[in-house]
Amino acid sequence: MNLLEQIAHCVEYGKINLASPYPPDLKGQEGAYELTKRAIDEGFSASEILQKGFVEAMDKVGRKFTEHKIFVPQMLMSAKAMSMSMAHLKPFFQSGEIKSKGKFVIGTVAGDLHDIGKNLVAMMVEGAGWEVIDLGVDINHERFAQEVERNPGCYVGMSAMLTTTMINMENIVKNLKLKFPSLVICIGGAPLNQEYCNQIKADFYSPDPQGLVNFLSTRQSAIT
Repeated sequence: MNLLEQIAHCVEYGKINLASPYPPDLKGQEGAYELTKRAIDEGFSASEILQKGFVEAMDKVGRKFTEHKIFVPQMLMSAKAMSMSMAHLKPFFQSGEIKSKGKFVIGTVAGDLHDIGKNLVAMMVEGAGWEVIDLGVDINHERFAQEVERNPGCYVGMSAMLTTTMINMENIVKNLKLKFPSLVICIGGAPLNQEYCNQIKADFYSPDPQGLVNFLSTRQSAIT
């Protein structure tokens, strides 16, 4: 395997760095973090590393998750390997060498403190080449609105993991749509489904992160 293929392999199987014991067959070997640094030092472009090392790997991970070939723990390890290695590429986003696909604002809705699913989605979207603004948990409509005003043209993602906080999501969507009629709002979380998405007039629902990544990519391709 060449260096980019090695990075992709480490990301796909969750080999974060040299110290990482997982997966067992890669124990004691360099992980995605070290290999990404080496790729930069050897002259690979940041865009090439992002696309061939991260995006393609996470696309495979997303497909395997959708097909129930892997589960949340494995997906989290892959996302963590990608996220930590992404630190090497951040300066290239900031300099403009890598053009982000757009901005994605995400948060868990007011009253809900669950963040594992949100964090996974944020890492997957970032790995697909988007600038992610993670607001955290227990986020009300005023906080979402504040960030939308700061980032015109952004997409918004909301998570709710409790049936008791679904009503908060509905109110947040309603308020945001009143203030920003063209805002695209994506929702996800264990108790949600497409019927609820239609009911609260959100724009997109997916039961898994890969569905969201595919939706965002399709939207941007249509715009550009």
